[in-house]
Amino acid sequence: MAISLSKNQTISLEKEAGTGLKKIRMGLGWDPVKPSGFFAKLLNSDTAIDLDASCILLDSAGQPQDLVWFRQLKSTDGSIVHSGDNRTGEGDGDDESILVNLEQLPAGVSHLVFTVNSFTGQNFEAVENAYCRIVDELTGKELARFNLSDKGRHTGVVMAYLSRTSAGWDLTAIGTVANGRTAQDLSNEAASAVRP
Repeated sequence: MAISLSKNQTISLEKEAGTGLKKIRMGLGWDPVKPSGFFAKLLNSDTAIDLDASCILLDSAGQPQDLVWFRQLKSTDGSIVHSGDNRTGEGDGDDESILVNLEQLPAGVSHLVFTVNSFTGQNFEAVENAYCRIVDELTGKELARFNLSDKGRHTGVVMAYLSRTSAGWDLTAIGTVANGRTAQDLSNEAASAVRP
């Protein structure tokens, strides 16, 4: 059973997997808030929410090395691949995912910071049931889940980050709210999240 993380909680993904991790998938899921009441049908013809999952690759000093997002679906070295843009949040399960081949990551990459943004500018008051989760891609086992429950007028969240350690990879849940329509807008928050 996956660990449900709280903000600022860190776990060893190696211990959770029980074996050496080779590939993981970060899945992001969300639903648009469904309006209720008498005027709901009149006022809400389009409830689609376009959230975008992204991965910012940082070195040990917190400097950006690469970015995987809806405008660049693959890292320069090919070790990270984005599933593509989901513009509605409709349907069950993960709406977007980012596959990471941990064995192929360049040695200079120490941290992978996962962010989510509302490209259309709708804030998180319009989002419900948002989560991110880490899955062992080879076994299908969900290792950890972090619910993004903060409602508010923010348009972005630094969700979580992976850190390379001597024992493997650690996952830290962050949940820092921010404003920005793309991952590029959250690069400072991402770097701040991994600094001790």
